[in-house]
Amino acid sequence: MLGRDSPGVAAAVSRVLTAHPGPFRCVHLTCSTMDAHRAEIARWLELLAAKGVKELVFVNRPWPLDLRLPASLFSCTSLTCLHIGVWRLPDTAALPLAAGFPNLRELGLHIVLMEDRDLAFLLDRSPVLETLVIFFAYQTEVRLRLVSRTLRCIQVCFSHFVDIAVVDAPCLERLLLWVTWGRGSEGSERSRVKIGHAPKLRVVRYLQLEMQGLEIGDTIIKVPFKLNCIHRVLGFG
Repeated sequence: MLGRDSPGVAAAVSRVLTAHPGPFRCVHLTCSTMDAHRAEIARWLELLAAKGVKELVFVNRPWPLDLRLPASLFSCTSLTCLHIGVWRLPDTAALPLAAGFPNLRELGLHIVLMEDRDLAFLLDRSPVLETLVIFFAYQTEVRLRLVSRTLRCIQVCFSHFVDIAVVDAPCLERLLLWVTWGRGSEGSERSRVKIGHAPKLRVVRYLQLEMQGLEIGDTIIKVPFKLNCIHRVLGFG
């Protein structure tokens, strides 16, 4: 873990990662000024990829938020768990065709700037992903379109999305939405939650109908009274 902005700390991390024979079970990399350590970070990611890192927490803290996530992260193909925070996702259209996370089962995106295509790319390139966590995604025009053959649990917290569409998720069991809303100020414009093909979905929690419209297939769910929060167990056949 990097703490204070110190060349000595960065040098020590470099020595440790170089000397360690691997594989790495779990690594946390955080820094107060990640932008000041670009060269070191590039080398660290190379070492982590070469030495088979399994779990990685990679946070640029506290700011700038608009800093691009290094594309070399996609070379860490051994990852089974990845949580990234306070980054802008790279231009996924420019990434190599082979870029991806073939072993990734858990992905967390925390205060991450992204476009529709970026999230679609991550899902497409994570063929065994089971858990997706999105925390504080606040862009106003992003649509969350979920297509995954393996996802079992999705958690979205404190986020702006125009639409959240479960298009094709045959293994999805749990959809947890906590304080998500649309393009306006909180509560002034509702986002739409649409559930398409999700035959194993059994739990939808924390849905706030004054902030979210709910559609299941071709059916629009409405209630005749204000419901601040519902905790329901639903069956979809």
